[in-house]
Amino acid sequence: MYQYSNFDQRFIDERVEQFRSQTERYLAGELTDDQFQQLRLRNGLYIQRLAPMLRIAVPYGILSATQLRALARICRDYDKGYGHLSTRQNVQINWPELIDVPDILADLAKVQMHAIQTSGSCIRNITTDQFAGVADDELIDPRPWCEVMRQWSTFHPEFDWLPRKFKIAVNGAESDRAATHVHDIGIHIRPGPSGEPLFDFLVGGGLGRTPAIGARIRDGLPEHHLLTYLEAILRVYNRYGRRDNKYKARIKILVRAMTPEGFREKVDAEWERVKDSPSTLPQAELDRIKACFEPHPYASLEDETDLLAAARLANPAFNNWLSNNVAPHKRPGYAIVTLSTKPTGVPPGDVTDIQMEAVADWSERFGFGEVRISHEQNFILPDVRQRDLETLFRLADEQGLAQANVGLLTNVICCPGGDYCSLANAKSIPVAEAIQSRFDDYDYLHDLGPLDLNISGCMNACGHHHVGHIGILGVDKRGAEFYQVSLGGNQALDASLGKIVGPSFSRAEVPDVIEKILDVYLKSRFEGEEFLHCYRRIGIEPFREQVYADAG
Repeated sequence: MYQYSNFDQRFIDERVEQFRSQTERYLAGELTDDQFQQLRLRNGLYIQRLAPMLRIAVPYGILSATQLRALARICRDYDKGYGHLSTRQNVQINWPELIDVPDILADLAKVQMHAIQTSGSCIRNITTDQFAGVADDELIDPRPWCEVMRQWSTFHPEFDWLPRKFKIAVNGAESDRAATHVHDIGIHIRPGPSGEPLFDFLVGGGLGRTPAIGARIRDGLPEHHLLTYLEAILRVYNRYGRRDNKYKARIKILVRAMTPEGFREKVDAEWERVKDSPSTLPQAELDRIKACFEPHPYASLEDETDLLAAARLANPAFNNWLSNNVAPHKRPGYAIVTLSTKPTGVPPGDVTDIQMEAVADWSERFGFGEVRISHEQNFILPDVRQRDLETLFRLADEQGLAQANVGLLTNVICCPGGDYCSLANAKSIPVAEAIQSRFDDYDYLHDLGPLDLNISGCMNACGHHHVGHIGILGVDKRGAEFYQVSLGGNQALDASLGKIVGPSFSRAEVPDVIEKILDVYLKSRFEGEEFLHCYRRIGIEPFREQVYADAG
């Protein structure tokens, strides 16, 4: 992973002291709420329903064991002993005292971390595939370019005050685990004729009030033009994006208004002016950053899948975990492990300080001291020897991190909702828990097969409900909490937005509604047919008829 240079460290340390001074002035009454707002947002600090919330940056979802232990200490010393893994691969703490935030940022800086640009109308944390660098279907490792973009975008003087927040996702594998189609910019990296990296650009994707799938505007961009082409896109957005209405300020609205073709013409014209500028990526700088992502010193191992057969037969729970939570690694004898944070009864994505320290220990014992966060809100151990999987499973089970539900219905993506967020129309966490409790049966979940269920507490769509195979949105209905259900969303390469089934439901009705939807699927599917494929074949009407069969 990337290591700070002396310049990087000084940059972060100075920013901490700047914010300390700004916070002291605010607490002394020398800055108004409005004056302090943008200062705190640029440092990841929100004012939520019950307390401030600090969003800590985890660039492209990668942590060292040392950094994760530091997060555990911060959660214990400054919070209530737990943190929350977000859908942008960041970590949030929900109960810090404002006066303590500068000290938290100083502690983060000691382990090369910060909270810069995790909020505000700027380029947010750049995300990527949680299996980057180790996936067996990877074409090109996207992490060096994520780091290039992170350094380029941090406090970029031209793009620090955009019309609205801006999100970039990067993918370098055959599968799209980064949801690139629903980001402001989605980038796919692939090898060219001579193995050189080429970049394909999607622009104008996003969720929220007006969800959209990104439009492809360029294919095959050479790597040295990455930053100049990004600058051209951002300049067009900065120049023409609406600032008079925040609900119409995202780039997806601009792309729709201009049409993808018209937007591409503007970008190409701007790019002609800047593509040979000083932002052209020097090979020496790219080589410097790539050197931080050289492969670990892997041992020469044989594939040991067959040796696990006896353990799988002896322990069905271990077998289920291997089937769902363990993915193939590009190196023989190694595996990628997802540690689920979604046991029934725990808010999805919440992890305790004890669990963080355990995961940090396991990353060193069973790997190279590296941990990932997925946008599905789980931890990843990317380099586990197959021979250690049974031991890791036992330890993870003791810590409540071995739920064998990755890719299944109960691996719910869920925003904090009305329990924490001041923007939410309804609570998300109790709905997730009710669904998990109703369907907490592995045999049933396994029979259902791959199924994404996403929950958002408001139209901001932090739970990505639009791209859940089943999506649930909290809405306000005459002052009461209700929930709208959509079907057919998908975040992968064949991305799609869900369609609303119909009128909303009370919280108590939601588990019954989900059961009716699943019943239609089970009765209608072909042998081996997954939920999404079945939905696309039969359409929404059979589900709608079943859900509202007893209404009125």
